[in-house]
Amino acid sequence: MASHIVGYPRMGPKRELKFALESFWDGKSSAEDLEKVATDLRASIWKQMADAGIKYIPSNTFSYYDQVLDTTAMLGAVPDRYSWTGGEINLSTYFSMARGNATVPAMEMTKWFDTNYHFIVPELAPSTKFSYSSHKAINEYKEAKALGVDTVPVLVGPVSYLLLSKAAKGVEKSFSPLSLLSSILPVYKEVIAELKAAGASWIQFDEPTLVKDLESHHLSAFSAAYSELESALSGLNVLVETYFADVPADSYKTLTSLSSVTAYGFDLERGTKTLELVKSGFPAGKYLFAGVVDGRNIWADDLAASLATLQSLEAVVGKDKLVISTSCSLMHTAVDLVNETKLDDEIKSWLAFAAQKVVEVNALAKALAGQKDEAYFSANAAALASRRSSPRVTNEEVQKAATALKGSDHRRATTVSARLDAQQKKLNLPILPTTTIGSFPQTVELRRVRREYKAKKISEEEYTNAIKEEISKVVKIQEELDIDVLVHGEPERNDMVEYFGEQLSGFTFTANGWVQSYGSRCVKPPIIYGDVSRPNPMTVFWSKMAQSMTARPMKGMLTGPVTILNWSFVRNDQPRFETCYQIALAIKKEVEDLEAGGIQVIQIDEAALREGLPLRKSEHAFYLDWAVHSFRITNCGVQDTTQIHTHMCYSNFNDIIQSIINMDADVITIENSRSDEKLLSVFREGVVYGAGIGPGVYDIHSPRIPSKEEIADRVNKMLAVLDTNILWVNPDCGLKTRKYAELAKAQ
Repeated sequence: MASHIVGYPRMGPKRELKFALESFWDGKSSAEDLEKVATDLRASIWKQMADAGIKYIPSNTFSYYDQVLDTTAMLGAVPDRYSWTGGEINLSTYFSMARGNATVPAMEMTKWFDTNYHFIVPELAPSTKFSYSSHKAINEYKEAKALGVDTVPVLVGPVSYLLLSKAAKGVEKSFSPLSLLSSILPVYKEVIAELKAAGASWIQFDEPTLVKDLESHHLSAFSAAYSELESALSGLNVLVETYFADVPADSYKTLTSLSSVTAYGFDLERGTKTLELVKSGFPAGKYLFAGVVDGRNIWADDLAASLATLQSLEAVVGKDKLVISTSCSLMHTAVDLVNETKLDDEIKSWLAFAAQKVVEVNALAKALAGQKDEAYFSANAAALASRRSSPRVTNEEVQKAATALKGSDHRRATTVSARLDAQQKKLNLPILPTTTIGSFPQTVELRRVRREYKAKKISEEEYTNAIKEEISKVVKIQEELDIDVLVHGEPERNDMVEYFGEQLSGFTFTANGWVQSYGSRCVKPPIIYGDVSRPNPMTVFWSKMAQSMTARPMKGMLTGPVTILNWSFVRNDQPRFETCYQIALAIKKEVEDLEAGGIQVIQIDEAALREGLPLRKSEHAFYLDWAVHSFRITNCGVQDTTQIHTHMCYSNFNDIIQSIINMDADVITIENSRSDEKLLSVFREGVVYGAGIGPGVYDIHSPRIPSKEEIADRVNKMLAVLDTNILWVNPDCGLKTRKYAELAKAQ
């Protein structure tokens, strides 16, 4: 029985690629140094999967930024502003598209479906010319083959690539990137021909847009694309991979009707309805790549349940046509539990990171082939039983408090306009007040202080003094710049979610459980294993200290319940909304303590609210109802004079603007500049927003510093659609990824 992995983490067990990328960007190492690190990591990944017995091992899933940008490079779809003159795309052009450079801005970055991973959005126009301009796929296939590993090259499918693209600036609104399908297919044919010539026997096309609500002309594009590619694909086994949700019935019918396709990959972890579609009808002679091992969470698989599912599928598709797989790429989970030497033994027994999931996939394949490892399955069953019965998972008091939330919408008693009037009388802010989003640059020295404090190498007094000094510096900078509402810079926090999770019950943390978010940016999601509560205040000490340093309003900085949920590895033994309500109650206590401590402005970030929106429209209303309700719970008890801010970034917010209004925040700061100010279009179309709003004027994820004229132009565009009395001026996001020298230039 064969096994398959959709994709694997790229950063390395100790973030080797992250540090290599940042060294290269800083000019401290060469392209050759960067490629050496990448080559070693790829070799290690392929060997690990081969040693584990995986038959279908992916290649071309490794990336210096993201797989969609890699496809843009492959197609030569470089926007004119980067002055690319043709030929093989080099790293300078590649990273300029991703990050911008001194003269031109980066391309838009947005979330990869409903994950915390990001991709660079292709910019296409009727005039875009395509040419085979990056040979990465063939190079990595040959690289693996030279190591004795015959891989399955993975390409982003042509239809999904176009559906994930956007029209370039200035293009007619009637233009659809999908109209360029016939223009990109010749490049795909060239890539396929090279892979065939190099000896590839399988090729994988990732077409994740098939899980979305597609119109008939979208489905026709899939039929047209794979019909056009059929002769090029002759002699190859072709896998079309989907993930993250159910495949709708119409899409399933279209996909399984493609004559050029040999195999279909489905996420059966999040796609229980797809499982029923397969059982009700699957094309004879085709392969089913059954994604039964969860690629997006860190819980050990229920091997007995997965085996039962696979056995039921075996009767439908045939023993020789069933391949056991992960539900999606493992890049969305941590790398290896072996690196977690300090994790609680009981909780550790409940977990499986990417390396362990590879083993789970192969164990299931062997069991289905009659070679079941009884000891391995028994240990898995014991771990699952331990988790179900552990007293540390359940807190009856927390469960009762969450249950008691039913029956109220937890809105503040007065309208936002009345609250803004009361707040203005107290805060006395100018027209177009300025603020920043929260974090300031995280220096090497600051990271050293936090690291040494955690390792008990410095005393609590030394740590407090160091953080106090950093806060004082940040306050002084903001006062010199005449910022109206200040932040303390978050010097005590390595990560916004990790910081709060460390102080909430029901959470645990890893030492090396890093997951890539974008480029070199990695996050270490906390693990929510049990009921959540707040034993003690979390931010009040630092916020009060910061406020004591200035007469200007100092924001209390919190992460909202939906963002904590969506940026964590969440327990899978109860509905997500129940866990979110528990987190909301914990944050509510913190909000009330901040208010009691004299903090007049409190920001509750919900950067990930849009990210968690289900991929199917039929599921939107339920999610938005409990997500927005969770936010309102956090601040429903504060006085009218306490100003509640929230912040959102790097997603498409236009389709949920009414839910954003329904959050009932006093002020929202929201990413805008990186996405070509498309947020403003909803206001041009007549949406009335009565609360304070600060669309970002500075893309802080790019090293490029916008000119004063650019910022002024953005503000003027905002004033054309928003009332002067509600507009705030702020960057897109927090400043932790920038350096102090860059902030000085941005003044």
